[in-house]
Amino acid sequence: MELTQLTAISPVDGRYRAQLSPLAVYFSEYALIRYRLLVEVEYFIALCEWPLPPLKTFDKKNYPVLRSIYENFSEAQAAEIKGIERTTNHDVKAVEYFLKKRFSDMGLDAYREFIHFGLTSQDINNTATPKSFRDALSAVYYPLLNELLQKLQTLAAGWDNVPMLARTHGQPASPTRLGKELNVFIERLQKQKSLLEALPFAAKFGGATGNFNAHHAAFPAIDWKKFADNFVNNSLQLSRSQYTTQIEHYDYFAAQLDALKRINTVLLDLARDMWTYISMDYFKQKIKEGEVGSSAMPHKVNPIDFENAEGNIGVANALFGHLAAKLPVSRLQRDLTDSTVLRNTGVPMAHSVLAMKSLLKGLDKLLLHPAAIAADLDNNWAVVAEGIQTILRREQYPNPYEALKALTRTNGVVTKESIATFIQSLDVTDEVKKELSALSPQAYTGV
Repeated sequence: MELTQLTAISPVDGRYRAQLSPLAVYFSEYALIRYRLLVEVEYFIALCEWPLPPLKTFDKKNYPVLRSIYENFSEAQAAEIKGIERTTNHDVKAVEYFLKKRFSDMGLDAYREFIHFGLTSQDINNTATPKSFRDALSAVYYPLLNELLQKLQTLAAGWDNVPMLARTHGQPASPTRLGKELNVFIERLQKQKSLLEALPFAAKFGGATGNFNAHHAAFPAIDWKKFADNFVNNSLQLSRSQYTTQIEHYDYFAAQLDALKRINTVLLDLARDMWTYISMDYFKQKIKEGEVGSSAMPHKVNPIDFENAEGNIGVANALFGHLAAKLPVSRLQRDLTDSTVLRNTGVPMAHSVLAMKSLLKGLDKLLLHPAAIAADLDNNWAVVAEGIQTILRREQYPNPYEALKALTRTNGVVTKESIATFIQSLDVTDEVKKELSALSPQAYTGV
């Protein structure tokens, strides 16, 4: 079978490819090669700008042509590099040879050996990867998360004054407002998003074992640490780790993955709550012409969007967890386990994007069912007992908690009438009785 959306093993590249295609320019093999080229080209230009003595004669008019190599990089050129790799059996070396050929084609043979000068492959990989990851967050992830937050804010504002029975431990509890309950998720997401945004995109750049051995041996008079800081921090807009082995230690990257995992956990909580509200009939769902909810039961409109979100978050968080736990651990100055694991970064990102898109779709389908929400409140007058006993405490009424406990824990249903009868039996002033009588499940929603 040839690889198509129908024959792909992973649903990320199969069933869901159309929804996830924007991520391909950041996490595919093509994307990784392109970002490696970007780093190699910008590194060469940085050497010219420093300047490295043999590169003082390089004509700066060539910079736009060099940058066009990665800016106009094609799939056919990526395939060309993969062809070179079949000979080299080394992916970064293949990129170097590809660039050297381009230099020769441009008549720049005198400068060919300053491509990838003094570097190890991880100087390229550990700058290309955080750069592509940062760009993916900026171009795909944050806009989608912001769209989801905006949707929740719109719903919260529209439902701000809708009283609703709360449930703790699954049991009726002090009433709340539907808008406020959505604001719980909004605040959680905003805070976790801020934590994620505050984390730097760390990068390693220091030669074979992080000490600029080859650089210093060739040009000992140059301050290579200062050069690398300027290149990584300013040219690439990343944050250079000062002390590394052959690889970036991935501590900040692990923190970013954990932050993404926490955001997903909040979204999982949201998905389950909305699913539950639908099951309680608090929401109906918009019906789309032609859609089928069940292959056997025509009446059903299943909350599949919230279920899909939950499922995709589970896959994403399992992978985020593994990446965060594995990547910071490497034997001595480097083993290769990070390389193959790191190639999977786009997979949990893809499942996270799928989850957010499913949540947006599900939220768009929601239709408030006020009658069901009101009926639940009307059937649970016992929830005002908390307010009654607290006011009685204020009045220093003897044993108010115990009195309400005796009323509300009978086998009979607590009703508006039984509450009213109880209030009238109390030895309190008429003013306090009036205050207590004003309490109702609909009005007892706090501030």
